[in-house]
Amino acid sequence: MPTIQGQWQSQGSTPSIGIIVSRFNQNVSEALLQGALDTLTRVGIPRDLVDVLWVPGAFEIPGTARRVLPRYDALITLGAVIRGETAHFDFVAGAVSGGVAELARLGEKPVIFGVLTCNTVEEATSRAGGKNGNRGSDCAIAAIEMISLYRQLSEA
Repeated sequence: MPTIQGQWQSQGSTPSIGIIVSRFNQNVSEALLQGALDTLTRVGIPRDLVDVLWVPGAFEIPGTARRVLPRYDALITLGAVIRGETAHFDFVAGAVSGGVAELARLGEKPVIFGVLTCNTVEEATSRAGGKNGNRGSDCAIAAIEMISLYRQLSEA
């Protein structure tokens, strides 16, 4: 049985990528976005093939993703939901993760989940370029790999 695996480098035609970013917790979101953009540039995706769409908060990410998915070869979703004193965190984190997962499950195009769900601002900043790396960069690599995999599956 053959092995089909996506590649981390862009192959074939250069893909277009949409990045949907939550403005809430903007310092964290901007760091995630910068990590994603830097990584995409490093693997050869021209900046003019990457659109950045800002939404007010993480809750708005799934609806926006559904509307724009046909325009891109892949979507990356970025943001940070940080636990507070109320149950609001649970509702927002559940809604955004479930909405993005629903789009990804359709399997039409890669939809990459890069919304941090953290207990503290410190945990979030640690994952947005701090000691735990940059989840935005990780998501960019995942998007390129999944585009490659989907293209191979279409040819098989």
